[in-house]
Amino acid sequence: MSEFKKLSDQVFVSRQITVADVEEAKRLGVTLIINNRPDGEEPGQPTAAEIGAAAKAAGIDYRTVPVDHSGFRPEQVAAMGEALDGASGPVLAFCRSGMRSTALWALSQRGKGADGAALMSSARNAGYDLSSISGALTR
Repeated sequence: MSEFKKLSDQVFVSRQITVADVEEAKRLGVTLIINNRPDGEEPGQPTAAEIGAAAKAAGIDYRTVPVDHSGFRPEQVAAMGEALDGASGPVLAFCRSGMRSTALWALSQRGKGADGAALMSSARNAGYDLSSISGALTR
């Protein structure tokens, strides 16, 4: 079972989830799951279609905003922000470790005027170090 880490009142992040984790997300009141992991990144990982089908069966909205290790493109940051803005309640975002999802969340929120230092602090409290993108969050 994956551990869901809280970034804000409405956003959780996690390492790769399984179909079984979708039920835990539902129990926590999650209304949207955002998959930030490309299919095929690692052998044996559940596919976007498998997680999406489980989310649909549980009555949870599902979006994919895949990000590989080459970095964040503006359209990915915008898509993450749009997904978060469109959610009707708590959101769970996941990737391989939760780090890309956390960084994408922070970049999308900074683009909307959130305080960069506060975003970095929230991430740190959840166990994620955003120092590698601190320039983008604090300028």
